[in-house]
Amino acid sequence: MQTDTDTTASRRSDTVRYGVIGTGMMGVEHIENIAHLDGALVTAVSDPVAERRAIGSATVRSFGGDAPIEFDDHRALLDSGLVDAVVIASPNMTHVDVLGDVLDSGVHVMVEKPLCTTVQDCRRVVAAAASGPANRVVWMGLEYRYMPPTTALLGEVRSGSVGNVKMVAIREHRFPFLVKVGNWNRFSRNTGGTLVEKCCHFFDLMRLVADSDPVRVMASGGQDVNHLDEVYDGEVPDILDNAYVIVEFANGVRGMLDLCMFAEASVNEQEISVTGDEGKVEALVTQSLLRVGRRSDGSHVVAERPIVADGVRHVGLHHGASYLEHVDFIESVRAGRPAAVTLGDGLWSVAMGVAAHRSIERGAPVMIDEVMADG
Repeated sequence: MQTDTDTTASRRSDTVRYGVIGTGMMGVEHIENIAHLDGALVTAVSDPVAERRAIGSATVRSFGGDAPIEFDDHRALLDSGLVDAVVIASPNMTHVDVLGDVLDSGVHVMVEKPLCTTVQDCRRVVAAAASGPANRVVWMGLEYRYMPPTTALLGEVRSGSVGNVKMVAIREHRFPFLVKVGNWNRFSRNTGGTLVEKCCHFFDLMRLVADSDPVRVMASGGQDVNHLDEVYDGEVPDILDNAYVIVEFANGVRGMLDLCMFAEASVNEQEISVTGDEGKVEALVTQSLLRVGRRSDGSHVVAERPIVADGVRHVGLHHGASYLEHVDFIESVRAGRPAAVTLGDGLWSVAMGVAAHRSIERGAPVMIDEVMADG
């Protein structure tokens, strides 16, 4: 017979102790989501900025948790023995080195997007992860897959509602980049560029829907409105604020991204459309609506339904997507199963963004093989 003591011991052994590396805006977002998971504790945080460490610790305590141990260096956190898993939410340009140290430590890890700022660095960490323990979960944080309207769209596509996919169109019309610690996100050398930093999410979704790898990218874009009157240490930010990107996939599917980051006066921040030879499905992410139309039955009726975010305990900054991603991550850790979203997925999403930037610079299409050869 199981006693109360046995039950308590089982719960303790099932508890996943998290460390959060980087406690800026996204680090705090992860802490808030972890606080809503059963059997999860944030036991340690690290950040070189004392004020951000304090904010991270205060966030843990605000949800009833014990104060985590604070570190000013992620390597000290990894050496502490306090964590079973970590979330890397430090600035983009630090990912390659931080993830390298994490992979050496053997703990489970979720790394925020983008995987790294260059294809070469992405390939380096993908190789490092492949040589590690087979039962370690190494998860790529591409949470847009988990947005409930997007998940519903993916379900319709996989069920055959549109037939054979031919076109994927994604529009993001939104506000400018937010202010980050030290304004690191104002410069492409730190972010990888807007089409890597922001749009890796959308390139990942295109590849997922197309069920194929990209072969050629064509893009046009610029910095026309945002941050032009800002100066940091004598430098004006160089991040793009609008672009059109066309992606051709190996199986003939075409994808298109329409990005504008000075379009706050929009109803939907994100709209995703997938069209096949039998129909079309659209996800309106902000309004949380799904539209499905079938041309093959001759009715041309478009059915619209609201999407309810079932099982979301914390909505946060991404319509509940980050919480649902964490649910999958912690279940994979407990079950010892591979990550559902891999560093390989992260590599492809960065390569597509790098190719788009290169196409804008050249004024010509760019082959993905060329970009992948960077590594």
